[in-house]
Amino acid sequence: MARKNQKDYLTDLLSDDEKPAKTGSQEASPATTQSSSRGSRGSGMALLGRESALARVASGDVRQVTQLRLDPAKVRIWSGNARIQERINEDNARELIDSIIAEGGQKVPAIVRRIKGDHDYEVIAGTRRHFAISWLRANSYPDMTLLAEVKDLDDEAAFRLADIENRARQDVSEIERARNYAAALKDHYGSKQRRMAERLKLSEGWLSKMLKTAALPDRILAAFPDLHEITLNPAYKLAQAVAEPKRAPAILGEADMIAKENDARQSAGQQPLAAPAILARLIKAGEKEQKPPKLFEGLSKQNRPALSVTSTSRQGMIFKVFAASGADEDEMVALFRRALTEHEYKPEFKDTASE
Repeated sequence: MARKNQKDYLTDLLSDDEKPAKTGSQEASPATTQSSSRGSRGSGMALLGRESALARVASGDVRQVTQLRLDPAKVRIWSGNARIQERINEDNARELIDSIIAEGGQKVPAIVRRIKGDHDYEVIAGTRRHFAISWLRANSYPDMTLLAEVKDLDDEAAFRLADIENRARQDVSEIERARNYAAALKDHYGSKQRRMAERLKLSEGWLSKMLKTAALPDRILAAFPDLHEITLNPAYKLAQAVAEPKRAPAILGEADMIAKENDARQSAGQQPLAAPAILARLIKAGEKEQKPPKLFEGLSKQNRPALSVTSTSRQGMIFKVFAASGADEDEMVALFRRALTEHEYKPEFKDTASE
């Protein structure tokens, strides 16, 4: 059923279709009498119709929507909301602010629920709308109010409703959704991924990638000026790299350097680094940390890798011979001798004859 104001809807249901009878001394004609009879029967039918309509409202078959105009100062943001509130600002909400001004007010209501305490309501969905109205009230539009639709929701139902709205919006980043899912997994689903996937009608594999991505540290995210530029697959790859203890320190250090570079760029009026470039640098930093130190690397006359030592121990040495190096037999023998000399390799032969 289309959304309709409750008062208007009930007024329509309960309106009397009968017209008031004409007064006067003129005797009613047979036609008038017949019409009156039909009106009487119609009145009875109208009464039955009203009772039926009220029963439908009472039973819940007809949904009654409550919309209010609220002071945003009396409405807080629900802690289970997906958006990172610190990242909402005038710049990234400018388009919404301008559209509200142009339209003379907010047209799409936020979803709120009633609460007790310092605030009367909290926003389940519509935090950017809440920010925009708050900003307008503080900047020359004091009469602006937050249009809100009030719903009676528990926390899990509130999360599912907000998630449905977020899926349809491009201004909620994958990182924000991932972190929201990670918090909801613990808060609403007892840390059981299968149960959460069933409730949200998501594949377990996709949900698992989202939850892995949610583990990206704040130091990593600080390197990205705009989280919306990070899609799930590269973010998941980065999260896997950071989860490896040997790679994490190098990636975190690179992220700190990138964040400082971007701050310097913005201070100089330059564009910050784009997300693909940042991702590439972070992954490369982790790969460098993974590579073992080169114990020896011999090049051919064509300046191509020909021979390397990958490890040494009391049990011996491990060599790697490169194909297509262009080295001939004499070159390879010379490289083996160099490698043995540099590592002071002295094989110990056991004299079995004296035993």
